[in-house]
Amino acid sequence: MNTDVAPPLGWWQQTWRLAAAVAVGLSAWLSVGVLLHREAGGTGSWFLIGDPLVALGCLTALLWRRRFPRAVAMTAAIAATASALAGGTALVALGSVATRRRPVEIGGAALVYVAASRLPSPYPTQDAPGSTWVQLAFPALAAGIAVAVGMAVGARRVEVRSLRERAESAEREQTARAAQARALERNRIAREMHDVLAHRISLVALQAGVLDHRGDLTSEENRVLVRGIAEGSHQALEELRDVLGVLRAEPGRPEPPQPDLDHVPALVEDARASGLDVTLSTTVAGRPSDVVARTCYRIVQEGLTNAAKHAPGARVCVALEGAAGDRLTVSVRNSATAGATARPPASGFGLLGLSERVGLVGGELDHRPTPGDGYLLTAALPWPNPVLEKRT
Repeated sequence: MNTDVAPPLGWWQQTWRLAAAVAVGLSAWLSVGVLLHREAGGTGSWFLIGDPLVALGCLTALLWRRRFPRAVAMTAAIAATASALAGGTALVALGSVATRRRPVEIGGAALVYVAASRLPSPYPTQDAPGSTWVQLAFPALAAGIAVAVGMAVGARRVEVRSLRERAESAEREQTARAAQARALERNRIAREMHDVLAHRISLVALQAGVLDHRGDLTSEENRVLVRGIAEGSHQALEELRDVLGVLRAEPGRPEPPQPDLDHVPALVEDARASGLDVTLSTTVAGRPSDVVARTCYRIVQEGLTNAAKHAPGARVCVALEGAAGDRLTVSVRNSATAGATARPPASGFGLLGLSERVGLVGGELDHRPTPGDGYLLTAALPWPNPVLEKRT
């Protein structure tokens, strides 16, 4: 990974790089001073004034090496021929170019550094024995060390940046998964609440509507309806408490039993006791899985709830049929309403939640009006043969 501008460094990172440049340059400057004392008997004004001023300028330019790395590196390399104290700055600038890990830039900057070492110097020098290639070996070695260190630093930056991006990506994914889990849990709670409350409250509303619109009821009939409203409200609270117990169950604790196919007759009987004219016919051979049986129960419950809300006084027919190895078919059909009883407002979420339930088990749901202002709710749920599944 290559970037044009490196990420900003902290003040301590800037400080140790400047300190390294000063330390390397200072050692070279003192060595030159010792050589001048031995050869010329003194250092001269350039060594004491000019050399430090040039080095100070290069050190100041080093602060912009991350924005203009090539320009700073080449300038420091040329200035190092006139200032021994600027030699460390030139190496640090060359290493800064190497952190970008671009071979062409690195090769150009290193070539300028090595070539600049052969420029005339204000200090008297002694020709070293050997060819020009031997004389270039020391600056080439110094440039190689600076480049190696710079490339290692650049590789470390890339690794740290990659780890940081991975951590941020993992955090974003974790946040998304948590949000999705919360949404799924909210949908589950809303679906369970609707299944439990809508049915019971619809039956209570049906009985209350009868009390409101029928003035010819006897006192005994009134007491029966009032008792039914009280019992229905109590049962709604009990079922709501059971749902909350399931949702709040701790891991490892057994969940309370959930309604299934065996509870459908009791569900129909409760609806009949609340005033619905409902009949049940079943030709189910065998026992489906718990998920399919529970889904079947919820389909019948939703059908009876909608019939009580939208078709008071209508006849309702519930039919169940199926066998293992085929499918379980559920249908709830109601005729047109037989009276003018006021209807509670429709929520519109029952069939939507029911579609999600049926889809989770791989079934198909259909609901549509029928001739004569009736309505039909049907569902086909898969019922694989458990014996064949074990064999395969």
